[in-house]
Amino acid sequence: MTTAPSPSFRDLDARARAGGPLTVVFFGCSLTWGANSTDPQEHSYRAHIARRLTQRYPAAQWRFVDAAIGGTDSRLGIFRFARDVARHQPDLVFVDFTLNDEPQLADPDHLASYEAIIRRCVGELRVPTVQVLLCAKDMVACLDLERFRTRTAHLAIATVYGCAVGDAFAHMQDLHRAGQLDLAAVWDTPTDACHPGDAGYRHYADAVWAGFIKAIDGDLVGRMPAQPRHAATYARTVRCRLTTLGLPSGWTAGKPSRIAAWYDSLMSRWLDDEAVGRSDAAGRAPAAWELRVCGATILLFGEATTTSGRLRVLIDGVPSALLADGILDCRSAFGGAVKLAVAVALGLDEAREHTVRLEPLADPVPRAAEWRIESVCAAGADPQVLSSVMH
Repeated sequence: MTTAPSPSFRDLDARARAGGPLTVVFFGCSLTWGANSTDPQEHSYRAHIARRLTQRYPAAQWRFVDAAIGGTDSRLGIFRFARDVARHQPDLVFVDFTLNDEPQLADPDHLASYEAIIRRCVGELRVPTVQVLLCAKDMVACLDLERFRTRTAHLAIATVYGCAVGDAFAHMQDLHRAGQLDLAAVWDTPTDACHPGDAGYRHYADAVWAGFIKAIDGDLVGRMPAQPRHAATYARTVRCRLTTLGLPSGWTAGKPSRIAAWYDSLMSRWLDDEAVGRSDAAGRAPAAWELRVCGATILLFGEATTTSGRLRVLIDGVPSALLADGILDCRSAFGGAVKLAVAVALGLDEAREHTVRLEPLADPVPRAAEWRIESVCAAGADPQVLSSVMH
């Protein structure tokens, strides 16, 4: 981790030229992983950037960390930050959540969670940070950047915090406008307009590398504003592993499944353990959990498997307004395990405790079912997951 007095790109450049160990974390979602490329370890944008860093700085001893889970946003990202970013003590971080944070909406809660990640990179880790703005096929075809309000807001965050920007939106729209980018050739799987093929990841890498070099040439230095631009909801977070609490009847501590639908959702990479509930021989569901939680945001993080059941979520005795009838279907429909990451409450009163009740539901036709939850995550002024009550 850098010992510089500020997160300076030119300082990073000098240390890389001098040699020594340097760690880079690529933090994001499926486009960081490289979904739909022929080989994500070779053809993702992060693989291209890793090669370019190695070629530019041959004396450095590089360590590259893939911290990307597909289908996730910055709201889960802020709860993953300590485990999947900070613990690696990075010297450089690339952050990609713009596409998954609803690019046309500029959702206030997502802007708050995204900015909280940037504040931790720049203010807590004190490392140069590259904000990676990646786009899907229709976002290039529209040739209108103003539609993507989240991109605009993320650019403003970069300006305030002194972050580099790898803007694939602008880069690829410029190429398309000039007749130098064939959309059908870049997104070469007709049924997938989000994840490009290898050519698309090369374009992403070109945009990201250009932003990185511009930051070095411009002597860009990160800075930490006293106050965030957006709500401070995620300035403080807690991720409470349920195995550290008392386990209700029918629940045990277990390890994540290693039969995943795809590699970035191999949850043994992201979860150290889980609370695993299983139905009994008669198909009866395990006991409910009750938790006392302080925070404005509450999120469940765990694993969805092909045999997972349904879960009713009650907040202060009322079905979660973020779920249809308060019911979460935890089953994976993809032939293997995937992440389970669901916000169950937003905008709660931070001044008081809230009761969160998780009720596993037996299916109408009895079957062997399971529920796998790693943590209850909370964010707010003084977030806490205080205790569990067994039933």
